[in-house]
Amino acid sequence: MKTTYALTAFILCAFMSHAQQEQQKQDLDTIVVTSTRIDLPFKENSRTINIISSEAIKNSAANNIADLLQQVAGVDIRRRGTAGGQADLYIRGGGFDQTLLLIDGIKMDDAQTGHHTMNAALPIEVIERIEIIKGPAARVFGQNAFTGAINIVTKKDLKNKITIKAETGSFGQLNGGVTIGTDLENSSHLVHIEKVTSSGYRYNTDYDNSSYFIKSIFNKNKQAIEMITSFQDRKLGANGFYARASAVDQYVATQNSLIGFSTEFKGEKLTLKPKVYWRRNQGEFLYTRSNPTGYRNLHISNKIGAELNGSYTSSAGITGFGVDLSKIYLESNNLGSRNRFMTTLFLEHRFKIFNDKLDITPGVAVTYYSDFDFYAFPGLDVGYKISDALKAYGNIGYTYRVPTYTDLFYTSPDTAGNPDLEVEEAFAQEIGIKYFSPRFSGSVAIYNRDAQNLIDFIRPNTTETVYTATNITDVNTKGVEVDAAYNFKLNTFNQTLAVGYNFLEDDILNQNKELSRYSLNTLKHHFTTRLSTQFFKNVSQNIIYKHAQRTTGDTYNVWDASVGVNLKQLEFTITASNIFNADYIETGYVPMPPSNILFGLRYSLN
Repeated sequence: MKTTYALTAFILCAFMSHAQQEQQKQDLDTIVVTSTRIDLPFKENSRTINIISSEAIKNSAANNIADLLQQVAGVDIRRRGTAGGQADLYIRGGGFDQTLLLIDGIKMDDAQTGHHTMNAALPIEVIERIEIIKGPAARVFGQNAFTGAINIVTKKDLKNKITIKAETGSFGQLNGGVTIGTDLENSSHLVHIEKVTSSGYRYNTDYDNSSYFIKSIFNKNKQAIEMITSFQDRKLGANGFYARASAVDQYVATQNSLIGFSTEFKGEKLTLKPKVYWRRNQGEFLYTRSNPTGYRNLHISNKIGAELNGSYTSSAGITGFGVDLSKIYLESNNLGSRNRFMTTLFLEHRFKIFNDKLDITPGVAVTYYSDFDFYAFPGLDVGYKISDALKAYGNIGYTYRVPTYTDLFYTSPDTAGNPDLEVEEAFAQEIGIKYFSPRFSGSVAIYNRDAQNLIDFIRPNTTETVYTATNITDVNTKGVEVDAAYNFKLNTFNQTLAVGYNFLEDDILNQNKELSRYSLNTLKHHFTTRLSTQFFKNVSQNIIYKHAQRTTGDTYNVWDASVGVNLKQLEFTITASNIFNADYIETGYVPMPPSNILFGLRYSLN
């Protein structure tokens, strides 16, 4: 039956081609990718970049970022439950410590562990778009962008508006939120408050999550200063999250906060963008929820950072430059008291030749760590404009990652850190081709990554119960990725069918799935498609299909759907997840929820 689902989706895609909303295509024509120092229109970039626009977010049938990113080929979100409570982020077979998350360009990496990355994910109500940069991005963002980076861009147009939402559904879900936008004479503000709760889809899987977000623009008529602040509070019943399947009484509570200030000085040739920020993450883990005096971990990490990024335009092209300073403090009952100072210098230059058809962008980043050493990672992007609609591109780059404090020092009955770990290193290459037109857009990319000293938690044999952080000698990852979209209309309404496929193959020497905790569980085949239709003025429908086959052999097919009815100020939604009740696990020992449904009501007042 599962094979039939996959074949049906494939035939449907082949017959109807690959589509996307016309509005979204128009947005892509004008979107400037802001996550890099050299701001470029989306079409001119010589890397593999996916843009999830606000229109695509609305049509995704997703209620949080974790569910949304699962619809992007090459992005592997491994969830431990629902509502974005705890999820790990992977790109193209990399580890959860190897993908960088940014919010309006602010790096949200956590030196304790990459398990905390998605703790910072914002509610989708405040997101303008998401920029997904695949492949080695260390020379642009620094060491945590080992396999890629994801930049969440918050809403810019802060108009006077109030939106109230209420949702209820399976597993005792009760959700509520309010979003308030106000546009004053010399300032604008966006405030969002949200709470999502559930009694859980099985024993000890309840959650109580709260989100608070404020974005303000001050002095907007002169030298505008932008402030962003967020606070995410999550309390989760963690049945089987870690350790072993029999650990059914675990509990996790996390708090993630951010406050940042930025501005922009823009001249005729020189642009400067300074920013300062403070990120805090607190994570508490109880092995037995009812016994807080038993086995317990409490980690509190603080990162204080300042950046200055800029670009200079001359007759020789555009030069991008930047400096990133940050100080990290960690207090942990398991990992001890730690601190680290980091400095990164960035430099790149983009120039064009052959009547501006060929663009070449070499660049380098150099980083100093107070507890490691100096590291440099150069890279090169090249693009050739075959026509106004067709572009070929390629990029190469070195990348690396220093171990997290969990890699180095963590101890538990079944896990051991290793203070003698070496730095992960890799050399990555990619070639691709992109096509854009008012009706059809598509891209194909082939990539390869040769890595040394990748860190995994390994046990020496199947009888040993302790996994120890270890540098794997050599790992080769290669794959091909396809995205395509075609816009069409029925009865004057826009219709959408968006499709993506990623094939990935790992070559992990001298390891097998019984001995490795993380590395071998990558997505070998990842196929996604979203059909968004509208046949009547006020009613829209979305169907999402995801096929996954992991290198361990596990295969699953998941269907989601949503229906929206828009009656001016009122909007009714019905979202059905895992419609055909697929039985599957994305990571660890946590079976994903069975079929479930969520009813929503939104009221907007302009």
